Amino acid sequence: MKLIVSVKKPGKRKELAAQELELPGIPQTLRELIAGVVEGGVQAFKERQFEKNVIPYITEAQIGESAEQGKVGFGTVYDDRQADPEQAVGAALTAFADGLYRVFINETEIVDLDAPLVTREGDRIVFMRFTMLAGGLW
Repeated sequence: MKLIVSVKKPGKRKELAAQELELPGIPQTLRELIAGVVEGGVQAFKERQFEKNVIPYITEAQIGESAEQGKVGFGTVYDDRQADPEQAVGAALTAFADGLYRVFINETEIVDLDAPLVTREGDRIVFMRFTMLAGGLW
């Protein structure tokens, strides 16, 4: 199933990142949807770990796009540790339960991890990321 997944911050109209994502099946719950998205991210990370560019370069357009997202780099992964998909899914589910992000499907917020979920090919999934404020009360 193909979905369009994007990441946004509250108060900003522009997306931080967006991509088309192919899930192996049709997620029946939000828990399955989050797991599928995270597992796809872990797989993409593993593929980037083994890419080797002889002469790394980035174009002006890529610099502009990266600056909009908040990090400009060559995309090289210097850490050789392997990502654990189960641990990554667990962390993502914990972050959802802690309120660090919210999930919207076609502008409808989904709040229950285990409620039945209706998704169709081409649905737009938005992960609204919240930023924790630093500092104390006093």
